[in-house]
Amino acid sequence: MTQRRDAAHMLDYHEATKHTAEKLRNSPHYLDWANMPHPFRHYEGVPVLDLPAGAPAPRANLLEVLRGAPGRPAAADGAEFLSQLLFHSAAISATKVARQSGYRYALRVNPSSGNLHPTEFHFAAQGMKAWPDGLYHYRAASHVAEQRAVGNWAPDILACADAPWLEQYPLVFVLTTIAWREAWKYRSRAYRYCLHDLGHAWESLALAARACGAGARAVGRFADEDLASLLRLEDEWPLLLVGLHGDAIPRERPWGRRREWLGGTPNRLSGEPVEYPLIAQAHAASNLERPLGPPARPAPRPEAVAGDLLLHCAAQSPVSFAEAVRRRRSALDFRGGVEKIGAAQLGVMIEAGARPHQADFEGDLFGDLSARYIHLYLFVHRVNGIAPGLYRCRAESGTLELLREGDQRVAAAGLSLGQELAGNACVTFSMIADLERAIRDHGNRGYRYAFFEAGAIGQRFYLAAEAMGFQSTGIGAFYDEEVHRYLGVRPAEGQVVYHFASGFAVADERLKG
Repeated sequence: MTQRRDAAHMLDYHEATKHTAEKLRNSPHYLDWANMPHPFRHYEGVPVLDLPAGAPAPRANLLEVLRGAPGRPAAADGAEFLSQLLFHSAAISATKVARQSGYRYALRVNPSSGNLHPTEFHFAAQGMKAWPDGLYHYRAASHVAEQRAVGNWAPDILACADAPWLEQYPLVFVLTTIAWREAWKYRSRAYRYCLHDLGHAWESLALAARACGAGARAVGRFADEDLASLLRLEDEWPLLLVGLHGDAIPRERPWGRRREWLGGTPNRLSGEPVEYPLIAQAHAASNLERPLGPPARPAPRPEAVAGDLLLHCAAQSPVSFAEAVRRRRSALDFRGGVEKIGAAQLGVMIEAGARPHQADFEGDLFGDLSARYIHLYLFVHRVNGIAPGLYRCRAESGTLELLREGDQRVAAAGLSLGQELAGNACVTFSMIADLERAIRDHGNRGYRYAFFEAGAIGQRFYLAAEAMGFQSTGIGAFYDEEVHRYLGVRPAEGQVVYHFASGFAVADERLKG
């Protein structure tokens, strides 16, 4: 594995983008609404293939999917499979209308920081029934596939990744990011948000595949510039490959047509995109030039230590996967008051987050090793059977270790840049990433993987909460060093990368479906 070293180390980037009260006070940011990036990417001048609007919904219970059980196949052909897969992982799910201006904007199945959606879905198809071999981009705005090339391009993608186990997979997704979409609002810190938004999108795709009866394996090791050149990307950076497999994907022999590039011009997102050197340097520092050899096997975590309180996660729910993912929203605030979630419901969330990911960067690609980089801390506000306090989750043993007794609502909100929703929630999580171990395992590339994992856990939390009858929201802004001090976390033990709150959401009157 060759890694570029000619730019800032990822830990330097992380340090430079930490929030402090002084930084925020001395560097105010006013949004340039006239230069806001367009929320949807499309490619002009290429064939557009419709995805059937009446494709059957995945027939799967949400909690069973979160616990690893595949749904029952329901697609008659490749077009139906792609439609149900993308409709439940990346499509528009609702719209909101601004009160004063009447401006309408879209929400999607997979969440995003600021609803800015930097992640794009590209995919190569080979040998699918009633679907041409080719290279495609998913146009979320209208639920169609734009065909950018004809023929089987999967081998070329895989040659950039050295991932032979994907060779026979009928679908290989390339998830990319457009950093400017996030940087418009969040400036240099935006690369963090691009990475955990990618984690949400990855897990959204993987869970939708499982609900449809298929499997998904992620590959983070690929030659960045080679893959970007192959896909002829201009302002998008490839971040992750996800291969889909299984008998649930309708197959037939490849079409056998010769390969042909069809082109396509990406729409311009802004009049004047602004450069943020820290983002470009961080991305370059974590690029790979030539990933060779088998996936690295990360060192496992230290042996599990039991906590004070045993969590139970036997709760059940009749909520279907399809229903939950389409209705999921990011809560703007929570009702507070006396409403509580149950300890068993909290246990369901933590169990979902702790399950293995099939990814080459975690060492459990085939489920044989649990090597995770995220540790969970909990600000428990209102959970039946658990006293208010600050806890560390020992996910390996299913226990909570009490660190601080008493009401944590003011602390949770204050640490989250004064956002009251972190205190109004029933529980707020602080995700601490072992960044130094991730970088020891994978070089600078490991920084990306830790954020991917945080986003993927957040996506599971969103859906587990929906199954249990309450809601959630991700929080990317916090006072980094203040969080570390309050939790008692030393730099060598990890750094905060994500906050996440769950409770009973305040109704949003702007929502229109």
